[in-house]
Amino acid sequence: MARFNPIHKGLKLLPVDFDRQVIPGSFEHALCHLVDHELDLSAFHKRYKSDDEGAPAYDPAVLIRPRYRAL
Repeated sequence: MARFNPIHKGLKLLPVDFDRQVIPGSFEHALCHLVDHELDLSAFHKRYKSDDEGAPAYDPAVLIRPRYRAL
């Protein structure tokens, strides 16, 4: 099983809560839902070879989700 870097969406150095940036009902919210619950990304996961060696990879879902925008 591939190792992935942990995704921390909580508070960072800036006083911004990224979980609150995606507004329910928006396009970004719908796209995040599709990526998290509907897309089968197992083909991508099989290609990662960072099980025992190397640095952990980023989960492919993070790379295709929309970036958070400032309010």
